[in-house]
Amino acid sequence: MSHKVNPFESLQEQIDEAAALLDIEPGKLERLKRPERVLETNLSVEMDDGSVELFRAFRSQFNGDRGPYKGGIRYHPGVDRDEVKALSGWMTYKTAAVNVPYGGGKGGIRIDPSQYTTAELERVTRAYATELRPIVGVDRDIPAPDVNTGQQEMNWIKDTYETLEGTTEPGVITGKGLDSGGTKGRVRATGRSVMLTAREAFEYLDRDISEATVAIQGYGNAGFVAARLLDDLGADIVAVSDTSGGVYNPDGLQEFAAKQYKRETGSVVGFEGATEQITNRELLTADVDILIPAALENAINEQLAHELGADIVIEAANGPLTPGADDVLSESDTYVFPDILANAGGVVVSYFEWVQNRQRFYWSESRVNDRLERIVVDAFDDLVETYERRDVSTLRTAMYLVAIERVRNAASDGGIWP
Repeated sequence: MSHKVNPFESLQEQIDEAAALLDIEPGKLERLKRPERVLETNLSVEMDDGSVELFRAFRSQFNGDRGPYKGGIRYHPGVDRDEVKALSGWMTYKTAAVNVPYGGGKGGIRIDPSQYTTAELERVTRAYATELRPIVGVDRDIPAPDVNTGQQEMNWIKDTYETLEGTTEPGVITGKGLDSGGTKGRVRATGRSVMLTAREAFEYLDRDISEATVAIQGYGNAGFVAARLLDDLGADIVAVSDTSGGVYNPDGLQEFAAKQYKRETGSVVGFEGATEQITNRELLTADVDILIPAALENAINEQLAHELGADIVIEAANGPLTPGADDVLSESDTYVFPDILANAGGVVVSYFEWVQNRQRFYWSESRVNDRLERIVVDAFDDLVETYERRDVSTLRTAMYLVAIERVRNAASDGGIWP
């Protein structure tokens, strides 16, 4: 049996590696490695048949030194305390890496949403929103969608909060539908930041992205949008996968047709535009220019890292590489562009949505995309400048140096009180 890597321990290792290059007092470092608080609760919810089920739910608020806690809510059978702690920490350093004025949070419910009706999921969501009500708010903690959640769940949470508070406050949550105060450009934001990171990476490495081959593990929203936008740049998407398996075509897949096939059948497996059916392992080890892990954390461990065939890894998922995998790839010629930069488009455009909600004034999609591009490019420039100036072993460590210094400075400016 393979050892399951604890994502919270992975986060702490990443912080320790970067912090070793900074002069941080031990007590202050521990503060940067642990959440400020974690809500852990049981939701008792009536099912359609009148029975009652219990669901374990969490919300981790990791660090609020730079602003309100910010982070998604996921519905997944694997949700647990350590996972949300890790994800809230990654969100803390992600918002700092791209320099938006937020802290980090994350939440989730231990549930397989495919096993429940829409009415049951609404009751589960509203029960969770009721538990969150005392600790969230437009200036406290602003949730958003994540794995297996989207606009509908965010709309339910917004409505529950506003009803219980007797107010109208769309900025309490982001990722909403447009008619409920959402922003244009949000659905494609994470995939767009993946594309922008890849584009800047190829420019930095003096390579032509129009000649690149790409494999994407996890063909959900972020993976699909990244595929479409990279195809627009001329890259060839040669392999995609989901939890059931993957498909491959050395001449390139029609990414939109593959996504439509997945919508109709539930998986990309069997897509007629492929020349070969492959496993997720075969996709991850394929001989391509760009590998985009866009599923869940710990997809690539130390053993698998030895077999990677890609020159460049762009992390669309949160924490897809274990620390052992990072160590292996740092000794090779593989460039890993970290999640806290590459998938930050979601939180950046969530920030734009929150700003628009506060102003009650909404932007065009082109304005959203232009401002997102400016932030991602600036953050990329901060990354490579630090990577070269500090002569560190990985791009991840360089990005954490940028982010940790920003969080540390904000904490120092505020002081320790009382």
